[in-house]
Amino acid sequence: MARLIEERYEAHKAEVNARFDRLRANEEELNRIFARIYHMEGEVPIEVEDKYVSVARIFDTAEEVPESFRGNRYVRTRRDEVVSLISYAVGCMFGRYSLDADGLVLADQGATLDDYLAKMPDPAHVTFMPDANNVLPVTDDEYFGDDVVAKFVEFVRVAYGEETLEENLRFVADALDPAARGGSRDVVRAYFLRDFFADHCQTYKKRPIYWLFDSGKKNGFKCLVYMHRYQPDLVARIRTEYVLPQQERYRVRLGHLDDQMAVAEGRQKAALAKERKRVEAQAAELASYEERIHHLADRMVKIDLDDGVKVNYAKFADVLAKIK
Repeated sequence: MARLIEERYEAHKAEVNARFDRLRANEEELNRIFARIYHMEGEVPIEVEDKYVSVARIFDTAEEVPESFRGNRYVRTRRDEVVSLISYAVGCMFGRYSLDADGLVLADQGATLDDYLAKMPDPAHVTFMPDANNVLPVTDDEYFGDDVVAKFVEFVRVAYGEETLEENLRFVADALDPAARGGSRDVVRAYFLRDFFADHCQTYKKRPIYWLFDSGKKNGFKCLVYMHRYQPDLVARIRTEYVLPQQERYRVRLGHLDDQMAVAEGRQKAALAKERKRVEAQAAELASYEERIHHLADRMVKIDLDDGVKVNYAKFADVLAKIK
């Protein structure tokens, strides 16, 4: 049955905000009781300021947050809730979570899809299967079959229905960037390219469990992997199955642009030249990255989850995004 994310959001917001109002009312009633017991009516404040209520309160936008809430670290916005949904979706893509089971599913070192299926109530009919090889490419276009945006679109389709897919993607895009002019998928792609990892690091207090392999600022190549499903051959597979094919795509793209520029004139030629410069920069960035990742791939680095994120992440610092 088709469902709307917006309706789920509105229902969730109403529940959360009602809980906020209820807690504040309870705290004020306790203040009245204690003031009466200790004969201090009129001498101590009864009302609880918004910024001191320690449960979530949701506003649609940051601009709607009243001054009285400034300093309340539990304040959330519609964007925050959509970001949480995207984080959960990525968790489902990696098998950390599942639409078919509550709580954590894959959270042990070296967990596999066989481990995932063993925890499913009906392994033959899984609602949404995790990515097979623990690699989700994050690129500026859909170059790979397991592209993270394509996976997210499929998650929304499976979880909320085919009929409402476009409306749901539009709601997600508007929450992420209401001023964006592109299509909803373009907005989601821009979010994964620019903001997802930063939001993830903030949520996990700079100890990310989803790692971002990142060639650099030109977005030559990025991909997400799940730390708990890491295997020593993972970096080698990223290089051979993703980085090398992407390098070839850039070579082919540059050749096509050269052919087009040879017969183009005026504005068209200028636009092609600009595009060629961008792709050339991505290709150069990826060539340098391939050398670094090749070195790591040959080492077949092992990790131990007991060492923690900080220690393990540092082993791949040369090819992973900086944690900020």
